[in-house]
Amino acid sequence: MTQEDNFIHKELTYKIIGYAMKVHRELGYGFLENALMVLLEEEGIKARQQYPISVYFENKVVGEYFADILVEDKVLIELKAIERTANTHTAQLLNYLKATKIRLGLLINFAPRKLEYERIIK
Repeated sequence: MTQEDNFIHKELTYKIIGYAMKVHRELGYGFLENALMVLLEEEGIKARQQYPISVYFENKVVGEYFADILVEDKVLIELKAIERTANTHTAQLLNYLKATKIRLGLLINFAPRKLEYERIIK
């Protein structure tokens, strides 16, 4: 990862994390994806829920993933509401990134005590 990678879509990422913090503060565990979409749409940020990602092998579709949210065709978001994320959750988002031309993903966990997030760069 280069120094430049650390700043990829920095402003957009900052906004997304801020909106996630607001959702977590006001709702806690419930309705996370829909509430985050409301805030993104209110701010005029283009976002799509359950974004389909096709997986290819030897030029044939062999499967499909669904990312929770795609923001501005630049950031894939995977949302969780669990005690603690694991390496498998990071790997899941990295697989989404590998299957697309998108370089940045956010793993956001609406954990019981505080919001946790991880920036993942392909």
